[in-house]
Amino acid sequence: MMKRLLIIGMALFVACTLAIGKKRVPSQQLWPNGEPMAAWFAEQGKVDVATLGRRYDVTKHGVRQGTTDVQTRELQAVIDRAAAEGGGVVVIPRGTFYSGSLHFRQGTHLHIEEGGVLKGSERIRDFEIDTTRIEGQTCQYFVALVNADGLDGFTISGQGTIDGNGEAYWEEFWIRRKWNPQCTNKDAQRPRLTYISNSTNVTIQDVRLINSPFWTNHIYRCDHVRYLDLYIYSATQGIKGPSTDAIDIDACHDVVVRGCYMNVNDDAVVLKGGKGTFADQAPENGPCYNILVEDCHYGTVHGCLTLGSESLHDWNVVMRRCRADDTNNVLWLKMRPDTPQHYEYVSVEDFTGRCRNFLLVRPWTQFYEKQERPDMPLSRCNDITFSNIRMECGVFFNVTGSDKYTLSNFSFDGIDVSDGAGRRPFSDHPIDGLRLKNVTVNGEKLSD
Repeated sequence: MMKRLLIIGMALFVACTLAIGKKRVPSQQLWPNGEPMAAWFAEQGKVDVATLGRRYDVTKHGVRQGTTDVQTRELQAVIDRAAAEGGGVVVIPRGTFYSGSLHFRQGTHLHIEEGGVLKGSERIRDFEIDTTRIEGQTCQYFVALVNADGLDGFTISGQGTIDGNGEAYWEEFWIRRKWNPQCTNKDAQRPRLTYISNSTNVTIQDVRLINSPFWTNHIYRCDHVRYLDLYIYSATQGIKGPSTDAIDIDACHDVVVRGCYMNVNDDAVVLKGGKGTFADQAPENGPCYNILVEDCHYGTVHGCLTLGSESLHDWNVVMRRCRADDTNNVLWLKMRPDTPQHYEYVSVEDFTGRCRNFLLVRPWTQFYEKQERPDMPLSRCNDITFSNIRMECGVFFNVTGSDKYTLSNFSFDGIDVSDGAGRRPFSDHPIDGLRLKNVTVNGEKLSD
């Protein structure tokens, strides 16, 4: 009897050992292409500001309260002093402090206390012109209010506000656009709110980011970046904030957007990487991959998740457990006829709310310029999945084909939506390999 129990015990031990060795990863922790997510993506903790070094309250280092004077020089001097003394946290206390472009150094961080406001100047002359990245191109343009380049471990934190003071810029844009309907974003000279480039281990947590003149947050060639529990807002009524994208992710990888509220007069989370007929051959351009957007709340936005209009190759992109109050599009795939593009392994899971279009795929031709290229690659979208969707939609499935791109392997599983247009989706579609499972539209169960 004992011998038999010993044999059974040894068999169970071997079975357990083999199971552990197989790297059993829960399905929700896999990327859409089947690769496991790194443990970093599951970390829920935030940066403890107390561990970042000495605090530099700006009012104790030459910055004045109670004035509308632009104090860029004084604020920059505090940042530079902190860097020279080994690093630390530059603290904006209660009150409003006006500034032009600021540049953070290695070892320095920004903390805005509750009731504190770092407010951008409404005069473009207070923002430097330098080599930067804008709209998928590297060029000379105005830098942001808060800038960081080449840093490891940069943090923006606090319960306070970074206010771009954008209304005057917005008003000028719409005047220019009325005079010249072809006025571009760069023609109307405006700074961004934050621009972080060539950096790693970046966290922006808890702060309010509002009224940006142009894009609100822009990261370029960064990795391991976290946007946590942010309130991101620009006006969507009255004088609207044009092109005030909430978060632009440009040629980056390993990025988390978690627990954020976004209400802006353009797209919310946008993947970028370059544009133009030869964009895939330019070394300053690049892909976006391993992007996780979860537990977010969208107010009014043009797109909850948009790939384009300046994207090259995006993969392993997940948006899950989010809700939308009033969005134009949930997933928007912008296809530029002048740019070789490849979007693959994108997943939208556990989404609720209201939208104009749930899925929108169509050519994007705003301000594009096609050049001759005999070997121009055909653009592609493949392996796009949707699961557990409960939405009120104007149009659920708004997908247009083109001879400039192919669409393949789109799957829909666990869908229960209304389509206000009253149309029956999927009856005529350009997708090679469409899969439907447990799909109900306007109370009607559909199958492929």
